[in-house]
Amino acid sequence: MFQKILLATDGSEHAKRALEKAVEMVGPYRHQVHIDLVYCIDGETSKGDILKYGDVGVADLKRKEMLADNSEFLTTKGVQADSIFLHGEPAKAILKHLKAHSYDCVVVGSRGRNELQTLILGSVSHKLAKYVDIPLLIVK
Repeated sequence: MFQKILLATDGSEHAKRALEKAVEMVGPYRHQVHIDLVYCIDGETSKGDILKYGDVGVADLKRKEMLADNSEFLTTKGVQADSIFLHGEPAKAILKHLKAHSYDCVVVGSRGRNELQTLILGSVSHKLAKYVDIPLLIVK
């Protein structure tokens, strides 16, 4: 059974499905599970959020609200959760975080918010699949 899970999220529909699947995956053991919700902020994410919301402060607030909503969802399902912001290219930042902390599993959506980048650069989930040495659940 997985007790400590890293769940990478970006607020996309795939990330929301990954969140729901993580709860389903731990089933009746959810009260014994801890999930770290990880949101990565890189240059493109930062620029996109500022363009979308018009202000750095508002963009930061919206990120925190999204993670708070995800955390609240987990709490209502009986899962303990923490929110973590990482900085840098998402796959690299997540891999670095994984090396510094102990997790039983990684859960990630198959695609994030920027599908064009995914086509050109490859997805975060694809990069994680190449380098993660613990179980990885990629949710479509």
